Amino acid sequence: MRRFTWAVALVASGAYAGAQAPASPNPASAEAYLSPPSLIERMVLAPRHTNVSLSDLSPDRKRFLVTRSSGMPSLESLAKPYVNLGGFRVDTLAQRNRNLTVRNAAGFAVYEVESGKWIEIPAPQGTRVAGGEWSPDGSQIAFVGLSNDSAHIYVADAATGRSRRVAGRPLLPTQVTSIIWTSDGARIVGVFRPANQGQAPRPEAVPSQPTLRLTTPQKESLRTYAALLETQVDQAMFRFYSTGQLGVVDVATGRVREIGKPAMIRSVDPAPDGKHFRVVTILEPFSYIVPVSSFGEVEEVWDSEGKPLAEIRKRTIGPRSDDDPTDSADVPYGEDPAAGAWTEEEQRPQGGAATGQAPSSGKRSLSWRPDGAGLSFLQLEPAQRAEGGQAAPSGPRKDRVMLWEAPFGESNQKVIYESERGINSVSYSEDCQTLFLTETVSGQSVTYAVRLSDPGKRYELQKAATGPNAEPAGSLVTRRNATGRSVVVIGSGERVYFSGTQFGKDPEKEAPRPFVDATTIATGEKSRLWQSSAEKYETFSLFLNEDQNEGLIVRQSPTEPPNAFWTNFKGTERKLTDNQDPTPAVTRLERRFIRVKRVDGYEFWVKITLPELVIGQPRLPAFFWFYPREYTDQASYDRTRQRFNKNLFPNTGSTSKEYLVLQGYALVEPDCPIFGAQGRMNDRYVSDLRNNLAATIDALEAQGLIDRTRLAIGGHSYGAFSTANAMVHTPFFKAGIAGDGNYNRLLTPASFQSEQRQLWDARETYLTMSPLLYAEQMNGALLMYHGMDDQNVGTAPINSVRMFHALETLGKTASLYMYPYEDHGPAAKETILDLWARWVAWLDKYLKDSP
Repeated sequence: MRRFTWAVALVASGAYAGAQAPASPNPASAEAYLSPPSLIERMVLAPRHTNVSLSDLSPDRKRFLVTRSSGMPSLESLAKPYVNLGGFRVDTLAQRNRNLTVRNAAGFAVYEVESGKWIEIPAPQGTRVAGGEWSPDGSQIAFVGLSNDSAHIYVADAATGRSRRVAGRPLLPTQVTSIIWTSDGARIVGVFRPANQGQAPRPEAVPSQPTLRLTTPQKESLRTYAALLETQVDQAMFRFYSTGQLGVVDVATGRVREIGKPAMIRSVDPAPDGKHFRVVTILEPFSYIVPVSSFGEVEEVWDSEGKPLAEIRKRTIGPRSDDDPTDSADVPYGEDPAAGAWTEEEQRPQGGAATGQAPSSGKRSLSWRPDGAGLSFLQLEPAQRAEGGQAAPSGPRKDRVMLWEAPFGESNQKVIYESERGINSVSYSEDCQTLFLTETVSGQSVTYAVRLSDPGKRYELQKAATGPNAEPAGSLVTRRNATGRSVVVIGSGERVYFSGTQFGKDPEKEAPRPFVDATTIATGEKSRLWQSSAEKYETFSLFLNEDQNEGLIVRQSPTEPPNAFWTNFKGTERKLTDNQDPTPAVTRLERRFIRVKRVDGYEFWVKITLPELVIGQPRLPAFFWFYPREYTDQASYDRTRQRFNKNLFPNTGSTSKEYLVLQGYALVEPDCPIFGAQGRMNDRYVSDLRNNLAATIDALEAQGLIDRTRLAIGGHSYGAFSTANAMVHTPFFKAGIAGDGNYNRLLTPASFQSEQRQLWDARETYLTMSPLLYAEQMNGALLMYHGMDDQNVGTAPINSVRMFHALETLGKTASLYMYPYEDHGPAAKETILDLWARWVAWLDKYLKDSP
């Protein structure tokens, strides 16, 4: 008998937020937000957000700043009205980025290292908080207070926790959501609402134009973006909510000094003294075929009056070279999947690591120097020119470390150091008189120091092999100075420190062991300061004093959650945090790792999580949760396994599928590698998928762990896509769970995931990989869910709607749950609880209750 339901939650949030669903004999068709079985609900709501991480150390190294989370956001917070303007989502009432409305905190806390005392900084009445920033002397914390209709700058006393609002003028945290102290600790830089801002444009009740899109003269390969501007009203709204006033507020008086005129400011990076600013502004015209993150922009240096002194670089409108090609399950909530690249990209000279093709005169690694002297950057020496302006024949050009001083004219650029080889990176000591540089020489990464008092002498500190099989080298340990800039830590005896990880030959027997080495600059002599134990996984976080003989490490094991410890690196230590295991019942589950061999000879790993096994008990129904990935050969896959860490604590989240083991299922997580030649890996997608799953089932059945007649499979994003493919191309599964997936590759014709060919270049591959086109072969009952505001590239909600349509037309068993306000992955507490209720009911019905 055919069963199906299409439950779409479209009711206003107020009617459902926090509502408890009435008892229902059929959770699949209940039109309400449901609660799962009580054991699952306890796992989902476990107070994991109360565990803390000590990472934000004050400049004086005496205190840590910790954000106090409230856990999962509510559906009510997601439902607050907002506009989506080409991927730029704005809470229109509060005039702030929607992420700040949805993802914020209940307050902060300060932890004193010496005393172990906690000082709470509660959110001011009627607000939530975001963006805590230490003052340069470590005595105060600046943060953004978020009320229902505005955002303001607050400052808290680190010793007492008392806070006050600094300025009455509200911020405009739409594009720029952070605030920054100046080095004197007397001022804070932010982007504010413009004076005389006027009323915001509103969507038209009656449209005055059709939506239109026109091709461009050039050939552009466009991703399937989730949101684009569509009308002139959209453009006006984007312009309004992006136009802010750069300002510097006096912390003592609250007076805001305006810097220049209001502009569409995308980012701001003030010089440490607050007298100059790197500012990126958005350029018109806008576009209807690319998201707003791909609009043109220019980066300039402004003075304290807002006058542009120099143009750093400029990018025209158009798709960016690193637009995300994946249907990623890991896109953080609320992040625009499109990213940026400049028309003048960074280029490494001969001997350096290439990062793009661009004019050789381009400035690379540009940033404010830690001492505030100006902008630091890397640049090749100018090419010699023959008569007529043509490049003269010459050998490799020297690479240079440059300093660009105010007022940032061409004549204000001076050479600090130059090398015959290409420089990959430069870091500075606290006084900026010692440079730490990396170069690539004969396939090895070389780190060396240069004192500006004697630039002709190099002090080699580390030499390490590069390449896929090389042991990872250590990285120089740095810290933030009083201006918030990164500087290299130099300890007693003029020693620097390298933090890295030692990997064993067999990761199943030897866990990774992080270490810290001390290296004397003058001699290159190296000694091991600290290393993780072999039995537990310990990581070095930072040094806690000027002598670098006290530090903070974080320790965890398969049975102990991560906790922070003070150490003197000589065996004496003190526990600083008391993080608890939020789900001990899950921690106690048995986990096995099994290497499986396919019929074609390829091998891969499978993780299986089991309840406590009893001799003679029946084989378990199993739920497969997976996410296939592509590799060129066995060796490239095996390299990923070298980073396996058997000493990690099994952290859980609100949607961790291990909770199903508590319901009597085995959880199977196969790696599922797809092998093929570079550029053509997906030509074998279906056969590799089938071979992976068949080999996994055979191996686990042979060990008596699963019942192959009671199997289900699931995944999110590309995993959901692969779940549907598994159910149409194999006979193994009675049920499936697929979330936020794509089911028709014809809807992503310009490439997807790691597939860089277009539909017209690989037509058969696109067609074969589209489960919608094989829906008549669907085996088992498929549950689909999708966020109705999914902003991920390639996974528009229409995919799930059309897949459901096909399955209904073909008489298959399916359900579809569409969740309002949700993005690419569930976020609201009500949504997650409801999903668990339906997941458990679905699996119980088609696996446990099925004959």
